[in-house]
Amino acid sequence: MATPIRTRKVSHVVLNVSDVERSIKFYTEILGFKLSDRNAMGMAFLRNGTDHHTIGFAQGPKDGTGAPTDRYLTFHHLALEVDRVEDLFKAREFLRERGIEIEFEGRRGPGSNIGIEFRDPDGYAIELTCEMEQIGWNDSARPVSMHRRASSLEEAVANPMPDPHAVGATA
Repeated sequence: MATPIRTRKVSHVVLNVSDVERSIKFYTEILGFKLSDRNAMGMAFLRNGTDHHTIGFAQGPKDGTGAPTDRYLTFHHLALEVDRVEDLFKAREFLRERGIEIEFEGRRGPGSNIGIEFRDPDGYAIELTCEMEQIGWNDSARPVSMHRRASSLEEAVANPMPDPHAVGATA
């Protein structure tokens, strides 16, 4: 059977870095990215268009003294965008049929995108995703209170994101 997975673009890349703040400064001041959001784990999400994020930074591991170590300053994950949530359901079934473990499915926080996460044969983390939040006229991301985490594709579909511009919109 041919793969049902059809990606349309690289959605975002996340890197493990030695100093998140230093990386933010470089990517904003030198490369012109804008900071969209942060999460409770210290990750930062930057954009160079209207997608909530096109690059993210996660704090790389520290050594026994608490100092950053460059041993794991590497790629964190690659996200590939698909057109619709229905494509994620098909991809999940296809991956499971081939014995590929799904490590996460649903919706996390910043970006409010729905996705499934798994590993390639070398252990690199791959995310298939859709419905990334778009940054509009007011140049800001939806507030954390409007993030709607979901631990499955079914839960994400059953609990859609509120419109941040609707009158009285709340989480």
